[in-house]
Amino acid sequence: MLNTIINGEVLEVLKTFDNNMIDVTVTSPPYNKKQKSGGKNAIMKPIKYSHIDDNLPEEEYQKQQIEVLNEIYRATKSGGSMFYNHKVRHLKGITTHPIEWLLKCKWHLRQEIIWNRKAAVEVGGYRFYQVDERIYWLYKPIMKNVIGPKMLSKHARCSSVWEFAPDKKNKHPAPFPVVLPLRCILSMLDINSGIVLDPYMGSGSTAVAAKLLNKNYIGIEISPEYIVDAEERIKNYKSEQYKLDKELEYHIVKKSYKERQKTKKKNIKSFFK
Repeated sequence: MLNTIINGEVLEVLKTFDNNMIDVTVTSPPYNKKQKSGGKNAIMKPIKYSHIDDNLPEEEYQKQQIEVLNEIYRATKSGGSMFYNHKVRHLKGITTHPIEWLLKCKWHLRQEIIWNRKAAVEVGGYRFYQVDERIYWLYKPIMKNVIGPKMLSKHARCSSVWEFAPDKKNKHPAPFPVVLPLRCILSMLDINSGIVLDPYMGSGSTAVAAKLLNKNYIGIEISPEYIVDAEERIKNYKSEQYKLDKELEYHIVKKSYKERQKTKKKNIKSFFK
């Protein structure tokens, strides 16, 4: 199962997984945007997937997402994390926030991260251009300790607002850029080994990130077409090494928070001598 993309329906495949086997999950499900067409005033083309229509009744969609989230929780080790990329949707004047179903699943919500995409997909003029998406850091507690361990300072400094553009040179209709899973995996595992899951593998960004960081991965994807493209990309993962090199520039601190505090206290004492 390691370092492969499994072709199948996500929930059916997840139910075959053993308990406590995954370290980190990074994924972005279809958003259920109900785009049958772009509309007469639309500038951007609607997102269309090869094997799903992304047009479920909202109640059914949310129920499905809770089931997927709970299966991943079961398959994740205690102390493991999931990074769940979604967005606030505005459909026919109704706003739907992912928090509506995230608070109903088994995961502990550790942090909400804002992804500033710096580009708007929907520019109809009914609202300010939406350039943000959300990345939810979900955590599986160890012995009911929801606080969890601290990150290294060099990872925590990335802050809760991530600014990078979407992947524009990609045949997949809705890919996220490699830097997104790179940051998540690197911040959680650092130099440690681990298994990374993406249950909606799509264009293979999470697998490429795992390969660049020398981690094992497991992918699930319903579309054979997307799997072929993703596997070809994964074979050539080294061509994206420059993306890791650039990301590593953000994971550097000259002094930790504790070291800065010690220096500050030392300077204060010297001032009063």
